[in-house]
Amino acid sequence: MSLSRAEILINKLISNKISEDELAEFLTGISDEERGKTYSDALEIYFNRLLKESRPNGEAGPKEL
Repeated sequence: MSLSRAEILINKLISNKISEDELAEFLTGISDEERGKTYSDALEIYFNRLLKESRPNGEAGPKEL
């Protein structure tokens, strides 16, 4: 399965390997109503994975904190 452009940009941002142009694209994407949902979903997946990895039993926990 290939990563979406949003996921690619988020991975680059998190790993501190994002270029200035990519950062501008990312910021435009999160502020755009149509594409914002894609970025929101990708970030939610990433943070849920972090939560799951940080819990001893591997559960993601409740969706709303």
